[in-house]
Order: sequence, then structure tokens, then C-alpha cells
Amino acid sequence: MKKLVDKLERERTLSRREFKDLIDGRQEEGLAPYLFQRACVVRQQLYGREVYMRGLIEFTNYCRNDCLYCGIRNSNRQADRYRLSKEQILDCCRQGHELGFRTFVLQGGEDPYFTDERLAEIVREIHGRHPDCAITLSVGERSRESYRLLFEAGAERYLLRHETANQEHYDLLHPASMSLRERLQCLYELKEIGYQVGCGFMVGSPGQTTDCLVDDLLFIKELTPQMVGIGPFIPHKDTPLAGEPAGTLEATLFLLGMLRLLDPALLLPATTALGTIHPQGRELGVQAGANVVMPNLSPVGVREKYLLYDNKICTGDEAAECRHCMQNRMRGIGYDVVVSRGDCAGFIQNTLTGREQANPEEQEESYV
Repeated sequence: MKKLVDKLERERTLSRREFKDLIDGRQEEGLAPYLFQRACVVRQQLYGREVYMRGLIEFTNYCRNDCLYCGIRNSNRQADRYRLSKEQILDCCRQGHELGFRTFVLQGGEDPYFTDERLAEIVREIHGRHPDCAITLSVGERSRESYRLLFEAGAERYLLRHETANQEHYDLLHPASMSLRERLQCLYELKEIGYQVGCGFMVGSPGQTTDCLVDDLLFIKELTPQMVGIGPFIPHKDTPLAGEPAGTLEATLFLLGMLRLLDPALLLPATTALGTIHPQGRELGVQAGANVVMPNLSPVGVREKYLLYDNKICTGDEAAECRHCMQNRMRGIGYDVVVSRGDCAGFIQNTLTGREQANPEEQEESYV
């Protein structure tokens, strides 16, 4: 199996059969530590021992969709709904900027209240007040015109987890009104517009097989995103999948290591979900190849309402607490926390259409 790790590092891909064999053989003695060691070597060649910190703002838990695994699904009548106002979002960014953050991630359900015009106005205002910051959106499936409008308003990055690249698995997790084809099309449209794009999937979700995971890896290889967010499936008590077992730390870490070798330049978050299933989950994620963490900048009063899954951590911490806690955690394992924009290594700024190319000095500062 170590030979497959070596081949993945060397060639940046494997055959379908080899991917399957490596995933299925991940509990072979000594294999996971070897994979993590190679993943960290590869990451260090591009990023050193730097871990990038993003400021997460969960600004609405309303959602039009009814995904079977999600705690903010439309039909969950137990969810305590909220929306942050424009002023509240801007205040989160102000606090984050004072704490040193230079990337803001605006994440929310697919909330019809936030029309293209409303959301573009918010993005434009953030961009105007904090021109030194990158703006990432994670607001689901929208039209190509919507994506372009938000891009032109100042958003540079977009996170849209594909959740699974396998059609049968997708159908198990989503209502019939949702389409895997449309979700994947959104990702390609985002790339065409010029966004730095992030996709991702849950590990251990109900119905997931090794073949499903191979489909995910092959799709990521084809898409060539700048970011990939993966985390363990954790059930929510008020969803149809409440009784299903959670995904494991072991499998999630192994796939993080594989993703690092698949594409060394990826920005890979050590997610809150990892920290939820294990007290040192995020540290272990970094030691497996991840290089991004996302402390929460949302107002404390709404954090416990944005529950995609049960037992989410850090819902009662102030922004400064989250920031300094994460910094200390990363330092504790020998990594330097960086709050700069931290673009994906190798991402070429002048491929962004519809926006002036940054001057060379600014580009140099924003790259790893």
C-alpha cells in the first residue's frame, strides 16, 4: 500500500482500482502515519508550516432546500431561525479586521431573502471598507448571472460542497427537487467566471461506499478546485438521518492526506466537524495535511442556531476567544497561524475576469 502512496505523490493520481485499494487498505499497519508524513512534506514544500485562518460569518440559517442530513433543512420546524442584518454582518467584519483577519467567509443557507441585489450590496460594502481582505461566499446554488454579479461586487472565492459525485448516493441524501448535475454545473460556472472555487464532501454519510469516495476524488481531479472542504458526517437529531452513525476521524484524516498528495496546492480546511468528533480533531487534521482553520466571527447569540449537525463546538465563544484559541492550538503542534489572504499556491490572479489585475507588489504580498 505504501507504494500506492508513493505513486500518488509522484503522479498526482491513481487509477480507479488503485484509489479503491488504497482507501480500503487504509488500516494496514503503518500506512496512515506514512501517508500523513508524505502529505506534510508535500504541503511544506509550498506552504511551509503556515496554517491560514479565515473568519467565518454564519449570517442566515434559513434555507429553501430540504437535504436529509442538514439541521437547517427547510422542513425542520425545531430550528430557531435567524438572519443577520447588513449592519451586523459589517460589524462582524469590522471586529474580524481588528483581530487581524484578512479573509471573511460568508456562509448561509439558500435564503431567498438575500436576493442578488441585497447580497451584492453587502459584498460591495465589505470590499469598500476592507479592500485588503478577500471575500469568500458559501451560499449554495445560484444562477450564473448571480455568481457574476457577486464576483463583480468583490467576492473572489466561492465554497460549494458537492457532497457526493455519485448519482445514487446523491439521491439518498437529497430530495427529488435537487439535482447533482445542476450542482456540479454551478461549480464549473464559478470557475469560468473567475472565482477561486472550493468543493467538498462528507465522509461516512449514509449510503457512502468506497466507490462513492473514488468518484469524489476523480471529480476533484477533473475540476481542479483551489479549495476542498471535507469533514465527517455527523447526524442531527431533527433530520431523517438522525439515527445514522457518524463518519470516523480515521477515515476523514486518511482522505485529507490523499487529497494533499492528489493536489499539493490545495487549501484544505481542518473543519469544525473534525473538532466536534475529537477534542484534537483540528490539530490532527493539520498533521494529516490540512492548512486552513476557520474560527467563528458570528455573534455569540446566533451561533447555537446555525447547527448543521449536533454538538457543534465553539458556539459560546467570542470572536477574539476563537481567534486566540485557534492560534494557541496550532502553535501547540508547531505551526504558524497566518491571517493574511493566503491565496491558493499557484493561483494566477490575472485569470480573474472583469476585475483589474492587482499591481505586482500587492500580488506578492497576497500569495504564499
